[in-house]
Amino acid sequence: MEEILSSFLIISASLLLSCAVKVAYSIWWRPMKLQKHLNQQGIKGNPYKLFFGDMKEMGRLIQEAWSKPMNLTHQIAPRVFPYCYDLVQKEGKLSIIWNGTTPRVIVNDSELMKQVLSNKFGHFQKPQANPIIYQLTRGLSALEGEEWAKHRRIITPAFHLEKLKAMIPAFSTSCCGLIKQWGELVGPQGSCELDVWPELQNLTGDVISRTAFGSNYEEGKRIFELQKEQIILVLETAFAPYIPGFRFVPTYLDKEIKAMLRNLIHKKEQAMKMGESSTDDLLGLLLLQSNNCNGVQEPGTNSKNNGLTIDDVIEECKLFYFAGQETTSVWLTWTMIVLAMHPSWQERAREEVLQICGKNTPDFDTTNHFKIVTMILYEVLRLYPPVTALFQQTCKKMDLGGISLPQGIDLLLPTLLVHHDPELWGDDHEEFRPERFSDGVSKASKEQTAFFPFGWGPKICIGQHFAMIEAKMALAMILQNFSFGLSPSYTHAPYTVITLQPQYGAQVLLHRI
Repeated sequence: MEEILSSFLIISASLLLSCAVKVAYSIWWRPMKLQKHLNQQGIKGNPYKLFFGDMKEMGRLIQEAWSKPMNLTHQIAPRVFPYCYDLVQKEGKLSIIWNGTTPRVIVNDSELMKQVLSNKFGHFQKPQANPIIYQLTRGLSALEGEEWAKHRRIITPAFHLEKLKAMIPAFSTSCCGLIKQWGELVGPQGSCELDVWPELQNLTGDVISRTAFGSNYEEGKRIFELQKEQIILVLETAFAPYIPGFRFVPTYLDKEIKAMLRNLIHKKEQAMKMGESSTDDLLGLLLLQSNNCNGVQEPGTNSKNNGLTIDDVIEECKLFYFAGQETTSVWLTWTMIVLAMHPSWQERAREEVLQICGKNTPDFDTTNHFKIVTMILYEVLRLYPPVTALFQQTCKKMDLGGISLPQGIDLLLPTLLVHHDPELWGDDHEEFRPERFSDGVSKASKEQTAFFPFGWGPKICIGQHFAMIEAKMALAMILQNFSFGLSPSYTHAPYTVITLQPQYGAQVLLHRI
């Protein structure tokens, strides 16, 4: 009996020692070793702090910055990225922040960012997402390797220009609805105050609903409304104190959204087989392309062939909304705010639209002739990129610009900081100067790689042309019908909630023309 007890104690002690060694390795020895390795190569930052790294200090500075509005300027980086902005000013283009026990290298160099995003040798991948945030979408943007390549190959034809042309009537219908609604709000008095941020969210949600689901638009719109509710709950769950059962709410909504999408997909497939439904909407094109690649498969079947499972299609449908609605709506919102701040550019854009289109609804061909409108939209993307940073992780030891990076290092690519870099954009980098894009994107800055609001390389945003056409049409039709200035109630306070948003809304004074 004593021998058994002695053996048990020895085994228990060995297990405890093993666990202690693993814990010590992960929370102290490995971080300190990585810190020394990076410091020796000139990559500096604050010293590693046990468990939390820089997260507490980052949270404190963000909370402090976001607690008060800023002056009416475009110098937004210190408010949006207070910790990273200060660190880059102090330590240079390459620096370290500690995401808990993991070093995160800030790569504030456009050429090195291009190398990371080009990812020719498969050395980089997205960091493992927070499982709560991961609920929102597991579509193309979350995939890697062969799965990503398969999805990208199947989805890409749905965003070819000839397919986008067929979606112009849906764009037009949604925009006309917005103009009519704003006209009613303006009323006989000819003007009103309006928070355009939720209005433009509704517009882009309407556009993506029509273009994604076509004749099933109303059902698709209901799904997207549920997903919008899910996004709010997911964010509340991610940052709220623990409440028993609360974390299951977003999961419940996810199940409901998936069930509705599964039903919609089934009805769409049956209608396509009977020749009763068009394949011009995104869902129809996705199903058609997948059918051309050995079909949409039921869950649990072998997915090694070239087709997609129903679950795959569901996740891509969720991504249509999450990426398409959010990014374009904030882009248009900041465009209206900026043009309200710069009325001379608003008038120049209006004159161009009226000269090219008159009061007629813009179409695909006329939007291609918008030069000033395009310059304005690009400059807004530079100053207020909807996605302010991209994240990657080394999946093997590799060299980046002469710097040796071990496996498992996080990389932060700060789009916002590069877009506001005086070395790339000149002394007027904080000014709204659309003319810098007069000769196109490649000549707007001192380096061709300095502007990447849609990402870069093989994983550049697949919907960038969709977003550009939508933004041009919406802005042109607003300019045809209304002029606008900032309301006295507007508070300038950009901040990030997944995308770059106006913290207190986007109130403008709208006037009928």
